[in-house]
Amino acid sequence: MLHEQVRSSNVRSVGYSQADRVLEVAFHSGALYRYDSVPADVHSALMAASSKGSFLARFVKGRYPYHRISG
Repeated sequence: MLHEQVRSSNVRSVGYSQADRVLEVAFHSGALYRYDSVPADVHSALMAASSKGSFLARFVKGRYPYHRISG
């Protein structure tokens, strides 16, 4: 599980590969995470969410395999 506090202001999507279903998320703290097996519709919903941090915490974190890349 991610241990960083997740708010709308400190997280952003930095990339999504539809072919590989890989989502990369960066925190303003510098931490970069890669989530695997994320469906395109989940990524679209994340991008449309008014609070990306809340969406990540409720619908992505803990549901898809991930690893920390840096930070």
